Amino acid sequence: MTSHRPRTALTTLAAACCALGLAACGGSNSTDDSAPSSQPLDLTILHINDHHSHLDAETTTLTLKDAAGASKSVTVDLGGFARVTAAFEQLAASKANVLKLHAGDAITGDLYFTQSEGEADAAMMNTVCFDAFTLGNHEFDSANAGLVKFIDFLRGGACKTPVLSANIRPAAGSPLASRIADYTVIQRGGQPVGVIGLTVKDKTQFASRPDAGTVFLDEATAAQAAIDALRAQGVNKIVLMSHLGYDADKALAPRLSGVDVIVGGDSHTLLGPAGMAAYGLTPSGAYPTAATDKDGRPVCIAQAWQYAYAVGALDVKFDAAGVVTSCSGAPQVLVGDTYKVAGATAAAADASAFRSQLDASGVFRTTTPSATASAVLAPFKAAKDALGTQVAGIAADNLCLRRVPGTKRDTSRSSLGDVCNKDATVIAQGGDIQQLVADAFLAQGQRFGGADISLQNAGGVRIDLAAGNVTVGKIYTLLPFKNTLYRLVLTGAQVKSALEDGIDSVINGTGSGAYPYTGGLRFRVDMNQVKGSRVTNLELRTATGAWVPLDPAARYKLITNNFTADGGDKYDTFKAIPAAQREDTFLDYADSFLQYVRNTPTLTKPAAGERSTVSYIETP
Repeated sequence: MTSHRPRTALTTLAAACCALGLAACGGSNSTDDSAPSSQPLDLTILHINDHHSHLDAETTTLTLKDAAGASKSVTVDLGGFARVTAAFEQLAASKANVLKLHAGDAITGDLYFTQSEGEADAAMMNTVCFDAFTLGNHEFDSANAGLVKFIDFLRGGACKTPVLSANIRPAAGSPLASRIADYTVIQRGGQPVGVIGLTVKDKTQFASRPDAGTVFLDEATAAQAAIDALRAQGVNKIVLMSHLGYDADKALAPRLSGVDVIVGGDSHTLLGPAGMAAYGLTPSGAYPTAATDKDGRPVCIAQAWQYAYAVGALDVKFDAAGVVTSCSGAPQVLVGDTYKVAGATAAAADASAFRSQLDASGVFRTTTPSATASAVLAPFKAAKDALGTQVAGIAADNLCLRRVPGTKRDTSRSSLGDVCNKDATVIAQGGDIQQLVADAFLAQGQRFGGADISLQNAGGVRIDLAAGNVTVGKIYTLLPFKNTLYRLVLTGAQVKSALEDGIDSVINGTGSGAYPYTGGLRFRVDMNQVKGSRVTNLELRTATGAWVPLDPAARYKLITNNFTADGGDKYDTFKAIPAAQREDTFLDYADSFLQYVRNTPTLTKPAAGERSTVSYIETP
């Protein structure tokens, strides 16, 4: 196996073609990279993407029939990286020519990354021993130095996984420049297979934290240059690992000449047969998705969901000319073998019925976690658990929980009792802690890609923070859901409409949990008015700290959680924002607050003038 950064017209740095001489992850299937006469090849590609430091198993609820044939909502264990390792081992065992690929965003999103800065992820990835890994946008969240540290963790074992991106050019002589390549050539079945990496350009440049000297090239142009370089070497079987997203991959294929397979990431897309919907998981497209390149040659597109929940298993047949003659496979959604219904362990007969349905599905794989991988994870798991007890900051005051201001709704929410429930500022303007969470999300949005305003629904914040130490574990209890931060681009008029949605939902919809708390925006509320007139005097905080009227016609970047972005709590205005104006940052919302606390280690009650609800008039 060799990895290369070829000289191309695109290369802004005068880099000569380099051979890094990386050791093969694939064992005996990798030989030298000389190009023999081309022959047909049956290739199996096992792949994951976007595991985002989610190394522990989680749970999901599936729709299954019990022994009597009744439909039940059944909770099962889902994923966990030790299951990924076991699935790779099992799926590879019966195949002659296997590639093991990771399509990016390995890190950030869970306390494992917070605790180990990627070391835990690298250790678990090395239990699979990937043949190649492409850089995702979140690999740059800790700047180039953080990425270099992660790559060194990854290269610290025996695998030496090549790290690829054809459209990234770090500054000449920088530590990162020597650690990544455009592509690698891997021998399988006596045939060279080219594997190219590609990273989403704008999102990485503007919503992550690469060093200023890092150049991001146009994705399609860079990919074609790498394809041309491989074909010039006699390589006619080419796999593109793309961290661009499913829709972008479908758009990219017909712009390229010579690509055979696109293994994707970034959009966290579940692909599979339509029948998966009957189990409660609806795929966004076929696995694999069929496309054609610029010359009309077949291209197979695949992606494997997210968070170590699934492994993609793709079988590709090439003829001697390197043309794909067939492409087939299925996602393997990794589940455990214990089943709960309404919180109780399922009876044996029902469990047997559930297992039979999953085994027959072709897409759910009941998998025992790898003992070896579990042992590798164990010390990181212990450190993560210990991290929960670590003090992240101090609350100088009681930071009270209160969903809605006033004296009529939600008046006994606080676990701290009357010290919060009868607090004059809380009654007048709402919860302290909800306001701080909104402020934290604004800060995180400004740090990653820009934001003018944030909005957090009151019910997404679950506990008070009493005066005293604020531990990491308490933060994850405060914000316990599997939420990420979304960035929406909308007009000032739409911002007002969204606030009206939230207030109306308090009165006529989902209840007190919908009440809006905003960062960088303040307003007045009169619950006696009709919808459309309840929120007035909207003011935006400028970079200098001054407050100016919100312009209904201007466009603003707003950070919120994925629940409200998708219309949860009847935020219908957010739900209607088109795809081109919404972005999942994949920043974990609890971790975002944790970073805020670490940067603001002493938390105090928000000042009255900085709170989102300036005044509140309750109904009689």
